[in-house]
Amino acid sequence: MGFWIFMLIMNLLIPGVMLGFGWVFLHKPPKTINYGYGYRTAMSTKSQETWDFAHQYAGRLWFQWGKWLLLSSVVIMLFLLGKDKDTIGNVGAVLCMLQLVPMLAVIGPTESALKKHFDANGRRKMQ
Repeated sequence: MGFWIFMLIMNLLIPGVMLGFGWVFLHKPPKTINYGYGYRTAMSTKSQETWDFAHQYAGRLWFQWGKWLLLSSVVIMLFLLGKDKDTIGNVGAVLCMLQLVPMLAVIGPTESALKKHFDANGRRKMQ
């Protein structure tokens, strides 16, 4: 039971980070462009407007996807309750690797939205 609890906690870390940073990016994003903290890509750092837009967009995705990851991770781990350590460890490790996909997948939609709304110089396109 102790190993199952450990793996449950480990598998809730990525969804927890996504929920936490998603909420922060939505409600208290980094105020100015910096290279230490925030959603930093070439496009998001073009202007203050692209910086703010990227944090709102990525924050919303991370928060929404984090909720679903948290729920699905708990459900999957509940199915492992009472299983042997090898099964718990193997499924837990695969689950952790799979969680990285949506965590990193936020980049594609965010960059696409930035390119849709802003030109190459970071100025908002006329819609």
